[in-house]
Amino acid sequence: MTAHYLSHSTYPIQAGDTALVHAAAGGVGLLLVQVAKRRGARVIGTVSTEEKARLAGDCGADEVILYTQDDFELETKRLTDGVGVNVVYDSVGKTTFDKSLNCLKPRGYLVLYGASSGPAPSIDPQVLNPKGSLFLTRPSLGHYMADRAELLSRAGDLFNWMSAGQLQVRVDQTFSLAEASEAHRYLEGRKTQGKLLLIP
Repeated sequence: MTAHYLSHSTYPIQAGDTALVHAAAGGVGLLLVQVAKRRGARVIGTVSTEEKARLAGDCGADEVILYTQDDFELETKRLTDGVGVNVVYDSVGKTTFDKSLNCLKPRGYLVLYGASSGPAPSIDPQVLNPKGSLFLTRPSLGHYMADRAELLSRAGDLFNWMSAGQLQVRVDQTFSLAEASEAHRYLEGRKTQGKLLLIP
């Protein structure tokens, strides 16, 4: 649902757009890469390991940056010939925020939907002007399921794509409900390569 509202509503991707997806091999990232590709975007993903790079590539990322080896801002600028991207989907927060802004083309959107590295720093809105009249938003799933019709529409798209084999959902780990704290540590350690399931 998060991948759907981010790509269809928060910043509605248009064919020909370029999107930068942080944590492209995570639970939301793998889905967001696929949905962005469905909408016609060129997708650049950031990941921490070669294994995660392969996963993101297998799900359709056009280019994958190993941020542990390369500066993602410099690589994004190189890959876009200095133009920048239309949208950055940032679930990381603190450690990526400033450089994410720098990756945007004029009138680009920074969609900050998580904070796995900690909260993003406070920002003077005036900073958005000289960087190209940028947009910054901090969406939440609850605001994108405002009523039953919206919920059913989003869920319907997702289940239709899954049943047609057009959307792969990768389950990385399964934890019992009693292991919820261990699941949280796994998430906090940024080890995810797909979705985590808690089983009652």
